[in-house]
Amino acid sequence: MSNQDCIFCKIIAGEIPCFKIYETDKVLSFLDIGPVNKGHALVIPKQHCENIWDLPAELGQDIITAAQLAGDAIVKATGADGLNLIMNNNEAAGQLVFHAHFHLIPRFKEDGFVHWAQSEYESMDEASELAQKIEKMIMG
Repeated sequence: MSNQDCIFCKIIAGEIPCFKIYETDKVLSFLDIGPVNKGHALVIPKQHCENIWDLPAELGQDIITAAQLAGDAIVKATGADGLNLIMNNNEAAGQLVFHAHFHLIPRFKEDGFVHWAQSEYESMDEASELAQKIEKMIMG
């Protein structure tokens, strides 16, 4: 299943070239053409899925396995000190290509990239109420 307007589906179909680093029958990983750091790669399912909620659980497991293999190789090949594994879901979260994908971003101690600013809950009651609400949503 693919979406003919999706750039990642075109990469999978071989219509657009990529710098492939890993591939199986279900997953493809390649270097990002606009890297945060050298070695920044993407891991995508070959099946067109828009975001994490559209991704079948079994395919999600295949993607995580690919991310582990590719991430380890990226850290070793670049000499990185760490690695961010990031998935943006929906426009508000920064998703630009609406085909599920993980970013593998090698990180270096002095790379200068800013970490997220932390905030806090107004009270422990607020945190507790939100946790309970989320748990109810998960459990049904």
